[in-house]
Amino acid sequence: MINAKARAVDGPDKPFRAAEIKRRDLDSDDVLIEIKYAGICHSDIHTAHGEWGPVNYPLVPGHEIAGIITDVGANVTKYNIGDRVGVGCMVDSCGQCENCRKGEEQYCLKGNIPTYAGVDKYGEPTQGGYSTHIVVQEDFVLRIPDNIELDVAAPLLCAGITTYSPLNHWKVGNSKKVAIVGMGGLGHMAVQIADAMGAEVTVLSQTLKKKEDGIQLGADNYYATNNPETFEKLAGTFDLILNTVSAKIDLNAYLGLLTLDGTLVNVGAPAEPLSLNVMNLIGHRRSFAGSLIGGIRETQEMLDFCAKNDIAPKIEVISADQIDEAYKRVLASDVKYRFVIDTSTM
Repeated sequence: MINAKARAVDGPDKPFRAAEIKRRDLDSDDVLIEIKYAGICHSDIHTAHGEWGPVNYPLVPGHEIAGIITDVGANVTKYNIGDRVGVGCMVDSCGQCENCRKGEEQYCLKGNIPTYAGVDKYGEPTQGGYSTHIVVQEDFVLRIPDNIELDVAAPLLCAGITTYSPLNHWKVGNSKKVAIVGMGGLGHMAVQIADAMGAEVTVLSQTLKKKEDGIQLGADNYYATNNPETFEKLAGTFDLILNTVSAKIDLNAYLGLLTLDGTLVNVGAPAEPLSLNVMNLIGHRRSFAGSLIGGIRETQEMLDFCAKNDIAPKIEVISADQIDEAYKRVLASDVKYRFVIDTSTM
């Protein structure tokens, strides 16, 4: 077994503490990654706080992982020691079901194995990237392009693919009018990606506080949703609305902003249920959809797309001792735009 230093939480109201966890010895198709940076995702907070269901504590969150391979199993062919790699939200799937065969492992019919708060094929709980090392089957490892620094790369493994996948799936491109709800960790990535895809991009944020940032990142328009006139002015405008916020919103108001055949896609995952009036779908053949992350193939495509188009998250690097403070700041929307833990401080 491999010893790794980590930061763990023991309950929904407990602070993070220094911990030591065991990583399995390498199987023939495994790689050992020395983690250099781990991003903080709102999903980490929901899970650590027990808001998405029962949690097997102690928990080490983290599914935005960037590091260097330091050892490989005997049958590994895709990677070598020294390669710059990443790990996202999942570390395995059945590999046999229809969805897995399509390269959509995130929708594995038997359930993919999440990077943390899951149970692996050995029956052991998975622990995430707030740690110094991780062992992962090579098929669930991503290659980080040389022109993306590791600290910047980490949030791409969740925030990047979570926004790239629906924009790619709904074929965002020239002549498409796209609205991004929220200018946080996910939203600021969605703006950059949609702009690089050629869309006309509008940000819908509670206030105009981040307007300058939004325009700098590629938004063509920026509106405050706390102004009722916004919903009157933009009625029937957008082909696609990507909702990135993890809080409850008035879906009916946003559905009214869609054009004929428009789609509102939710990637933010609030803890409480959302409701809508079906007539807001029927009236203009509108759709309300959801999207998770992407499969491994699409995630690699996203990384290469970001490298080609100079797309990068805006980050604040913190030490391991600052995780609790960072969680509070995320909940207070006091970060521009993604916290990344320097794991050398573990």
